[in-house]
Amino acid sequence: MPHLKPPHRLPDTTPDPGRADQPPAPTGTPDPEATGPATAARGKDDGAAGETEAAATGPDEARRRTGSGTGTPETDEAPEPPTPEPADPAADPAADPVADLAVTAPTVTDGADRTEPDATADTATATATESAPESAPAPAPAPDDPEPEPAVDDSESSVDDPEPSADPASAPVGDPRPGRFGRWRPGARAARYVTVGTTVLAAALVLFALLVPNRLDRLDVQSFLRIPAEGVLVAGLLLALPPRARRVTALVTGVLLGLLTVVKLVDMGFYSVLARPFDLVLDWSLLGGATEWVRESFGRTGEIAAVIGVVVLLVAVLVLTALAVVRLSDLMVGHRPTAARTTLVLGTAWITCVTLGVQFGGVPIASKLDADLVGNRVEQVRAGLADGRVFDRQAAVDAFADTPPDQLLTGLRGKDVLFTFIESYGRTAIDDPAMASDVGAVLKKGTADLETAGFGSRSAWLRSPVTGAGSWLAHSTFLSGLWIKNQQRYRSLTTSDRATLTSYFRKTGAWRTVGIVPGVRRAWPEGKFFGLDHIYDSEHLGYQGPYFSWTPVPDQFSLEAFERLEHGRKDRDPIMAEIILASSHNPWAPVAHMIDWDDLGDGSVFEQIKKEGKDPKEVWKNPESVRTEYKNAIEYSLHSLTEWVQRYGDDDTVLVFLGDHQPVPTVTAGSTSRDVPITVVAHDPKVLDKIADWGWADGLKPADDGPQWGMDTFRDRFMTAFGPGGTG
Repeated sequence: MPHLKPPHRLPDTTPDPGRADQPPAPTGTPDPEATGPATAARGKDDGAAGETEAAATGPDEARRRTGSGTGTPETDEAPEPPTPEPADPAADPAADPVADLAVTAPTVTDGADRTEPDATADTATATATESAPESAPAPAPAPDDPEPEPAVDDSESSVDDPEPSADPASAPVGDPRPGRFGRWRPGARAARYVTVGTTVLAAALVLFALLVPNRLDRLDVQSFLRIPAEGVLVAGLLLALPPRARRVTALVTGVLLGLLTVVKLVDMGFYSVLARPFDLVLDWSLLGGATEWVRESFGRTGEIAAVIGVVVLLVAVLVLTALAVVRLSDLMVGHRPTAARTTLVLGTAWITCVTLGVQFGGVPIASKLDADLVGNRVEQVRAGLADGRVFDRQAAVDAFADTPPDQLLTGLRGKDVLFTFIESYGRTAIDDPAMASDVGAVLKKGTADLETAGFGSRSAWLRSPVTGAGSWLAHSTFLSGLWIKNQQRYRSLTTSDRATLTSYFRKTGAWRTVGIVPGVRRAWPEGKFFGLDHIYDSEHLGYQGPYFSWTPVPDQFSLEAFERLEHGRKDRDPIMAEIILASSHNPWAPVAHMIDWDDLGDGSVFEQIKKEGKDPKEVWKNPESVRTEYKNAIEYSLHSLTEWVQRYGDDDTVLVFLGDHQPVPTVTAGSTSRDVPITVVAHDPKVLDKIADWGWADGLKPADDGPQWGMDTFRDRFMTAFGPGGTG
């Protein structure tokens, strides 16, 4: 039986990375002496063809078509691989990380970047093999001959180590070889700039959200030179979480940080107007009033622009903070060692600064602003939810609820009693050095003119529940004897059976109760709660003139309308009136000025006065201009009231006038006082004798150290003084 030769297997020249003694696969052309004449002849023919093709198409293309070092002797014993030669550093991809990126590109590509022998090379090899005589087997090497060693052709290189081509078109895609723009091309450089810039903006936004205060007067450079404890803790948490939980946590944290930033921005507005933060439970109803004020001060276009701006800002803050936190989270994970060390250093620095009380410019370096803000809001929400029950208990107590009508206000029977509120007339108008001289002169002259007309006056201070705005809360506090500090209490009051000062006058049956409320422009059902027989709003005063920003009717015209509609009528009952003077309402531009009372007519005369006034948008560009126009508005209201008393007051006139609240912080210039002046004016000395033990100062100006009462205490003190047991 003939000897059957086992199937021939080509030696496995793939290097084993686990064996240090295994050389790389042989390359180059086989030695003719080792392979035999036939194989050598075929190699010569292939070499000649390759040289001819290389001259026409370039060495790379020719090498792909003819193959490189594919010939292997068919022997039962694999040849010993040659000892590898030292690599050329210039051609070593490891010497250049950028070139390494090109070498390790995807292994299945088209054209010159293909890493597997292409079909052309295989076809050429197969054709050459078929053309050789089948009867000429390759002779085996002599026993005494050394093992054949494949020759290494330095002119060729393996596919895994491509030789750089001088032709730019043949360079691999993404080859970052130096050129006109250096190692990086313009597109890559621009993309890198965009990436770095976006990351910097994300970090700045997150830092701003963490450190921005909720008050404009605290917004300075020192506020942002601090270490936020919340940021350090969140960074540590994100580094510790697995990928999916980390991204979810980063997204939720970003949204919550955006919401907290929105609350801070809203707080800025509330502090700027009301000198207090936004109440998450009780203040939502005030937003409608704010848009109304914008419309009446700056027109419908201004209102729409303001609302759109607020909505866009809200959405932008939420989206951008969420994306910023996610981006920074990915950045930290990509540089985990550096991020972990930085977080540890910042945490240690924060603890050290807290322990030592380190400050910069009077501001603590270690910040926990957001944690304190959240804690305060939690307490605020808890107090707001419980405030209703507290108020109900307070409203149930009324010292005069069971007093018979004929025992109420006996000391004022037959008198016309006028309770008049001057909008935004606060202590700042009297105490501020920039206003004290001019306003003081008006009060001094008014005191003298009233004394000449036979009127005496006493003045002191009341503490208002609000500042900057919220006039109706101050009015209801003064009249109800309860501390009405928010809209929830106001609604609870006006839907209850609590008696007010005005309703007690009505209860006696001895007075006609009326309201002069030019600031009311629509239905006011609360007027019935306050016990008013008739209400004259802005549409029922006979005024045909222009608005002065928010103010529908100038004060002088409102008082003249009261005289025409009620006080000047013949054969009438005594009047108790609640009068609201609105000319000193924000924004205090343009401001009306006094004219002859006989020239008021239907108010059309104020058209020209308004044209001569100032534009509120221009006034509010400068805080000093705002303060000046506020002072002018207060002077106008005081002139209107004192001149009306001189012109129309009589022996039965009793006037109680006061401010409702302090003006906005732009005018108060940092003052935290909520005091407002209050004055009682009467022609009959017996009226003033009833309050002699109050300790109030003579004249229209309160003493600096005069009595300071809570506004909610006035009702009971007044009713006691003018009841059956009152002094005098």
